[in-house]
Amino acid sequence: MASKENKQLDHSTKGEWTRRFKQNPFVFIGTVVVLIIVIVAFVVVPAIVPEAGGPMVDLTFGSYNKVPISYVSGNYFATVHGNISRYYQQYLQGANVQGIDQMIWRQAFEETVIHTAVLQEMKQAGYTAPEQVVDREVAALPDFQENGRFSAARYRRLDKTTRLALWRETQESITQNRYVEDMMGLRIPAGEGDFIKGMITRQRSFSMAVFPLDSYPNEEIIKYVAANPDLFRQSHLSRITINSSEREARQVLESIKAGTQTFEEAAQSQSQDTYADRGGDMGVQMAYEFISEVPDSAERETVLNTRPGEYSPVVKVPSGWAFFRAEEALLPAEANTDDTVKLTKIRSYMTGFQRGIMEDWLFEQAKNIRFDRDEENPPGVQSYNFGPVPLNYGGLSMDFGGQNLFPTLSAQSIPPLTGVESNENFWRAAFFTPLEQASEPLVIGDNLLILYPREETDAAEADDVNTFYSTWISNNAETSLRSHFLNSDKLEDTFFATYLQRIYQPNQLD
Repeated sequence: MASKENKQLDHSTKGEWTRRFKQNPFVFIGTVVVLIIVIVAFVVVPAIVPEAGGPMVDLTFGSYNKVPISYVSGNYFATVHGNISRYYQQYLQGANVQGIDQMIWRQAFEETVIHTAVLQEMKQAGYTAPEQVVDREVAALPDFQENGRFSAARYRRLDKTTRLALWRETQESITQNRYVEDMMGLRIPAGEGDFIKGMITRQRSFSMAVFPLDSYPNEEIIKYVAANPDLFRQSHLSRITINSSEREARQVLESIKAGTQTFEEAAQSQSQDTYADRGGDMGVQMAYEFISEVPDSAERETVLNTRPGEYSPVVKVPSGWAFFRAEEALLPAEANTDDTVKLTKIRSYMTGFQRGIMEDWLFEQAKNIRFDRDEENPPGVQSYNFGPVPLNYGGLSMDFGGQNLFPTLSAQSIPPLTGVESNENFWRAAFFTPLEQASEPLVIGDNLLILYPREETDAAEADDVNTFYSTWISNNAETSLRSHFLNSDKLEDTFFATYLQRIYQPNQLD
């Protein structure tokens, strides 16, 4: 009976819907659409996002290979963030944990980046943690243990969604651990530790004489000027440069000669070089400075010998065409020990273009240095003592608990040795020159060095190398791996912007 009534009700309802549609189809369709919107807005959305009462903050801090790095309650990012926060609260009791909030978020972000990158690497390699292994790891979790054994009852207390999430999390953890073990568990060849030990064991102490390039005396500079007077003639010129064409440069020159405009006006309005704002004035210069300005030697001599107040012809310059006006007569080369400004300028020229002459002079001085007797060093020579150091090419540092088993040259804090750790000639002279003999002179940067090996010893710390070497290798591998992922082009890092957004809209976070 009830079934019959239901069928009649169904037929009458369908008939009523059909009648309304036929009477006014547009109103009927609009009513249905509004009904659907109401259902979605007030039923479906609250069911999906039950806490959507306040404004939501998208805590996506970037992406790795287009996979978002997001903080979502219960995900890897959130778990790591919680663990790091608890760590600081435990070990920094009484400290301002809120003050290091950004550091906590950043560390959690970086760990999530590495986690995401590792999973992608393993997926690309075709590795998936076996289900049996995952099941065994899940069963061994402390939450499911009772009297030392797995409790199925405790496991079943979790809902299916939580169990699945836990299973996936365990699978990812196994995958990441496998990757880390493969990358960090490097097998050190049997002889490698002994080789490193041998490098550390043999150490030398040195005396060293340093001849700076700056010690090249002013008297030698004056001699060079006297031997090359043409380079150091002194001129005072003004210049106008036109980049467009030689023809235009000639037209500007002719307009100045005709009195249509002054040289200074033309320089400020039409010249295209660094002297334009000064009316073309180049100041006092030496002849060698024009070698690059006017490459052709004949044209250069014509410009330099222009009479005061007159104009040179238009000449080719690297940036176009130029002509000059002589402000003063060309003066011959002259230098004396009292003219420090001119000597400094000439010294700069020699350092850049005649460095070999200066180094040859230093080599001659180095022949007179003696380490085996207490004699006063020549003027300008610097003396140092350093060591013991091993043959540590590249400046490798092996630090274990604040103890460096592999001393470096940089730790000696000797300025002339800065950057020398990768210089093969230096190490060859340091460890292949016989003890208590001066090495051959070495040009290192702006210095000429002579090493004098005084003593060779065996380092007692070398016995610890085999103990710590494998650990050091693993630590460096981990550091390199983190750097590889965190500096990868695949990483899009928007951490700071998202962190600021979280500060000003914090109501999403637990």
